[in-house]
Amino acid sequence: MKSFITCLFLLSFCTIIIGQDWANLEKYQAKNAELMKKGTKTQVVFMGNSITEGWEQTNPSFFENKPYANRGISGQTTPQMLLRFRQDVVALNPEVVVILAGTNDIAGNTGPSTLEEILGNLKGMAEIASANGIEPVLCSVLPAFDYPWKPGMEPNIKIPKLNTMIEAYCKEKNYLYLNYFAAMDDGKNGLREELTYDGVHLTEKGYQFIEPMVEMAIKMALNK
Repeated sequence: MKSFITCLFLLSFCTIIIGQDWANLEKYQAKNAELMKKGTKTQVVFMGNSITEGWEQTNPSFFENKPYANRGISGQTTPQMLLRFRQDVVALNPEVVVILAGTNDIAGNTGPSTLEEILGNLKGMAEIASANGIEPVLCSVLPAFDYPWKPGMEPNIKIPKLNTMIEAYCKEKNYLYLNYFAAMDDGKNGLREELTYDGVHLTEKGYQFIEPMVEMAIKMALNK
């Protein structure tokens, strides 16, 4: 019995250690503190996963000399983003937040998720933003026919369904919906070949393709 209790304790301890900072709150803490210390105005925060994080790495000129903060973290799912939303978005007091998320949930990066659960997390972020005077722009999930790292998850079927749900929610709440999917679809619910290097992530040309779209959405959000 004693050895069984010891094993349970060790298992619980290991779970706590392994699970520390599950949402990777530490990643942007120093940057956030620096921005707030300087009193630098952040007009727009970009919240997302590797597609958002890779944007600044692939085409940094888009973010240079603009009051934008990129808060994308590669591999993240919507529950992780929801957990760090107050720290990485609300605390910066932006006027607009651009949320691009959900594809990693469909891929099962942090376990199985239903489309309703993904939408619920997106709703949580949007409603926290709105309650704090921040205008949310909810982006459609980008097309993906399949995931190179996890084949067979049917993103070509699930992503369009999720996007329909996101769009309906935006209409209900009068939030801006940025429909990347319609502009980037190759006709088979996959990304257009010239915009991607792996069917999921964007090339520099891919980012340049969406930049005028997001700039227009930001302008519309600022004028609401």
